[in-house]
Amino acid sequence: MEAAGQMEETVLDPLLARPRASGAHRSRAASSAMLEGDVGAQGPCPQEAPAAQAVGGEGAPPGGPRAQAATMRVSEKYSTLPAEDRSVHIINICAIEDIGYLPSEGTLLNSLSVDPDASCKYGLYFRDGRRKVDYILVYPHKRPSGSRPLARRAQHGDAAAGARGARQEQPLPGKGAPPLDAGSPEPAVDYHEDDKQFRREEYEGNLLEAGLELERDEDTKIHGVGFVKIHAPWTVLCREAEFLKLKMPTKKMYHINETHGLLKKINSVFQKLTDPIQPKVAEHRPQTTKRLSYPFSREKQHLFDLSDKDSFFDSKTRSTIVYEILKRTTCTKAKYSMGQGEGRKKDSALLSKRRKCGKYGITSLLANGVYSAAYPLHDGDYEGDSVEFNDRKLLYEEWASYGVFYKYQPIDLVRKYFGEKIGLYFAWLGVYTQMLIPASVVGIIVFLYGCATMDENIPSMEMCDERHNITMCPLCDKTCSYWKMSSACATARASHLFDNPATVFFSVFMALWAATFMEHWKRKQMRLNYRWDLTGFEEEEEAVKDHPRAEYEARVLEKSLRKESKNKEKRRPGPEEPTNTWQLRVKTAMAGVKLTDKVKLTWRDRFPAYFTNLVSIVFMIAVTFAIVLGVIIYRISTAAALAMNSSPSVRSNIRVTVTATAVIINLVVIILLDEVYGCIARWLTKIEVPKTEKSFEERLIFKAFLLKFVNSYTPIFYVAFFKGRFVGRPGDYVYIFRSFRMEECAPGGCLMELCIQLSIIMLGKQLIQNNLFEIGIPKMKKFIRYLKLKRQSPSAREESVKKKQRYEVDFNLEPFAGLTPEYMEMIIQFGFVTLFVASFPLAPLFALLNNIIEIRLDAKKFVTELRRPVAVRAKDIGIWYNILRGVGKLAVIINAFVISFTSDFIPRLVYLYMYSQDGTMHGFVNHTLSSFDVSDFQDGTAPSDPLGLGYEVQICRYKDYREPPWSEHKYDISKDFWAVLAARLAFVIVFQNLVMFMSDFVDWVIPDIPKDISQQIHKEKVLMVELFMREEQGKQQLLDTWMDKERKAGAPPAHHGAAL
Repeated sequence: MEAAGQMEETVLDPLLARPRASGAHRSRAASSAMLEGDVGAQGPCPQEAPAAQAVGGEGAPPGGPRAQAATMRVSEKYSTLPAEDRSVHIINICAIEDIGYLPSEGTLLNSLSVDPDASCKYGLYFRDGRRKVDYILVYPHKRPSGSRPLARRAQHGDAAAGARGARQEQPLPGKGAPPLDAGSPEPAVDYHEDDKQFRREEYEGNLLEAGLELERDEDTKIHGVGFVKIHAPWTVLCREAEFLKLKMPTKKMYHINETHGLLKKINSVFQKLTDPIQPKVAEHRPQTTKRLSYPFSREKQHLFDLSDKDSFFDSKTRSTIVYEILKRTTCTKAKYSMGQGEGRKKDSALLSKRRKCGKYGITSLLANGVYSAAYPLHDGDYEGDSVEFNDRKLLYEEWASYGVFYKYQPIDLVRKYFGEKIGLYFAWLGVYTQMLIPASVVGIIVFLYGCATMDENIPSMEMCDERHNITMCPLCDKTCSYWKMSSACATARASHLFDNPATVFFSVFMALWAATFMEHWKRKQMRLNYRWDLTGFEEEEEAVKDHPRAEYEARVLEKSLRKESKNKEKRRPGPEEPTNTWQLRVKTAMAGVKLTDKVKLTWRDRFPAYFTNLVSIVFMIAVTFAIVLGVIIYRISTAAALAMNSSPSVRSNIRVTVTATAVIINLVVIILLDEVYGCIARWLTKIEVPKTEKSFEERLIFKAFLLKFVNSYTPIFYVAFFKGRFVGRPGDYVYIFRSFRMEECAPGGCLMELCIQLSIIMLGKQLIQNNLFEIGIPKMKKFIRYLKLKRQSPSAREESVKKKQRYEVDFNLEPFAGLTPEYMEMIIQFGFVTLFVASFPLAPLFALLNNIIEIRLDAKKFVTELRRPVAVRAKDIGIWYNILRGVGKLAVIINAFVISFTSDFIPRLVYLYMYSQDGTMHGFVNHTLSSFDVSDFQDGTAPSDPLGLGYEVQICRYKDYREPPWSEHKYDISKDFWAVLAARLAFVIVFQNLVMFMSDFVDWVIPDIPKDISQQIHKEKVLMVELFMREEQGKQQLLDTWMDKERKAGAPPAHHGAAL
């Protein structure tokens, strides 16, 4: 080892003496020199040829000719040149260094040009300009300095793979390695980083064995990272497409059944009317023919149109195939897991890291920091006059621009570029937005009806009539005085806008609307499944379900290793077998994945996580309730404080002021807790260690939805169903903490306050959380990058402005975090639209306006601000559909209770048909008010200023159904209360069952699969059977023809033999 170190120093000195070559250039020179040494070419730089030998440690790769041959094979795999050009055109490294230009490895003699990146379209292709980049792996990379050993520098080049392969064949440190001299200083090595590099080498070697082609780029404009470009050749694409059962279009085409007669004329007229709002995309045009699709098979390639192999598998499919290979490629070794010295000291940490490198490698490698990112590339730039036309640019112009907000979405192009799962999300969002149009129209009509009948509403007119001179009891103890009912005139008139007979009709309409929306989406989903060839996706989905997550594999491996250690302790091996025991541990660690075959996580293993989930969720819900209680106390105390104000205008607007400020506090708390609860839900799901990605996603969605639902709707539920219900009566009020008196509803009811609460929270969440954050944060990040670029030196600024490679540009984009936040945002909005729509008929209108912006905002985010996500196949929106159905069913129940208990609709009906003397609503207000003798106030609760109205009050009124003070059972609940309560409960039962029946009837009447789609699916099956029958008949005819020829050819010799 000492001699090797001296050799490295002698090799290093000439390189350090060169004035023009930078550290990175010297590394590339060494790498290219190594390629010359491996291939056997005698270049004009003989002093650098021993560098390749120095890497091995003893002048040549260890293991003799066999190891050297293996080294050369690995070098050929890593080479960026085509097979026919390898070892032919080797650049004179010294001469290029002398002129101050050093190209990347693998550069041909005839490829020197002004812009070498133009041939590979700035990173979309390999350096040869022929092989397309299908996937990118990014890893942390420290550019080597001149003081580092040459052996470490040479590892970063593509040509150094041979040396790396040779070093992997060496024994692990501490086992078979030559001992270090006592006097020689041990070099400082970062074992953690070296272990990551070792794992990258092993993983990339396994990718090469899987058939992928790799190209490395470490001379990038982004400091501290290196890139591995991955290309899947045709043979790999065919193999994986067959394995994944990807449906591909065949040569067979058939005509789609068209409508005839009146329907055809209606469709043609509709198409002409909607032509201006259709996107100018080829995929969006109505098609009369369709290619028959069939799962790809290498044995049946003649069925498919393979005239253009480069475009047969589009970029989305290619990246999906590569990602599947990356997921299942194993990485089971760690260089220093079983070493001596420093490696032995870090044994436990590195072993635990290695354990996480389970059956599906890329996810665990990303989690452990071996790679920092992995993503497919966008098709190119999306703006600029000189930009080559691509799908990304087309999506930006026809979909992700605010100027096309009035157009339909090019859903087929979205699916082609991003995959089925994202395509289904935007298709669902488009259907939901379209369905909001009729709901918004009806809501506006209901609101206008309230405006038109406001002056005809007798109860509000009686409340505003000062001649009635109704004196109300104080709203708080001591500080509050008596007040006139006419002072609440504005609130009473405004409440009629939302509390009128039309709102009952609107509640029924919205329940039926929700059922119709769900049925319409199911039919739309089936049409998309037919168009996207997903009709037979169930089998593939079941196969994908069984893919364990990396964290699950790691946990199972830990459990299996613990079992193994317990079994070893029971065996108690003798002292004469320490080496064998250590070898057994090494084998166990290296083949740890095999231990997990029969081991699974049971409920006992997950019980601590389940218990933590239960306690945490209950605690979070309790926190939400506590915050709502705090806001209630704020409202009570603020109302009491404002009542002592000397200004009459302040005292007259106490309710509005308290309600508005409390709702704003609720809004801020909801927005903050939404972010906190999202993180907590993800953490709780992680500690459960679900087996599959589908299970992980469903559990995360359930927890996040539960916490965010409680967080968003608890304040609204309080106002709708609890405020004013447990107040008590004058002289016997209910107190919180013995000092705060419970709030009362206004004389017109709590529905107006519910409307204010719902509108502010809904609009605030949409404006701040959904739109402002999504628009403002990217703009802020862009502005910060601009400021950083402005502060840089002129040379660094020029380097930043230079055109970057495609993978460098995409690396600076935000990673894709999944569709859960997007769906969650819309589901919460769907709850606002349906759950309390009886109190706020304009909710669908505001949701529609928000969604028009939301679609383009999300589209722009996906096209311009996010890395391209891996395409995922899906035939439906998953668990979100069940959540939507649950919210729709819950909306029927909640609206029934809102109409019967929160609004005055039922008390008015009871008064109209049971107590009204003239069949009108005259006297309704007086009927709902009870009387109280002020002499019955408890000590210390009477108003401190009894003459606040200018006269002495003996009887005050309060809203409740109780016996008067002159009755024998004074202040007891009256019979009117029980009559109204019975009517309310009866209405809830009738309304709920009637609307549920109507919703189920709509569900039954509308078929899930459109008739024309079912006919087309059946037609495809018949055509496929006919195609294979003709193919079998053709084969049989060929076989019969061949048998006849054989029989005829063999007949004469047979007769000749018989004659003999």
